[in-house]
Amino acid sequence: MPPLAGRWRRLFAGIVDSVIVSAIASPFTWTSWQYVWDPSKEMAVRVPVQHVFIAGVISFLYYWLLHAYWHGQTLGKRLFGMRVVADTGQPITVGQAAIRQAVAAILDYSCCFGIINLGWILFDPRKQALHDKAAKTLVVDA
Repeated sequence: MPPLAGRWRRLFAGIVDSVIVSAIASPFTWTSWQYVWDPSKEMAVRVPVQHVFIAGVISFLYYWLLHAYWHGQTLGKRLFGMRVVADTGQPITVGQAAIRQAVAAILDYSCCFGIINLGWILFDPRKQALHDKAAKTLVVDA
């Protein structure tokens, strides 16, 4: 099995991927206005609504599909020479990629658990984040 990928390279690959996902999702994450009934004013008022659900779906699909069908790599991981594999060293499966991304998404949208998830890499001997542990995956040199 190839050596484990470095923590700094993972960080920079993650930044590249975040920029790419943001660029893809930005046209879909506008703020629009919805009219809702305000009982205290007894009238309909306009409130801003952001479309973050769509951005979450785009993010999930980006990471899941690229990891599952592009040799365990996102664009950022490919740029920095890394890939995700099963903890046995075999290629990641579609199911593992889905579990990995689902757990990452849940933790990232759960207050401070996203920081704990990523910070786990700093202390784990196998440099696994919590989403890697859940999916039984490792990030290794490509």
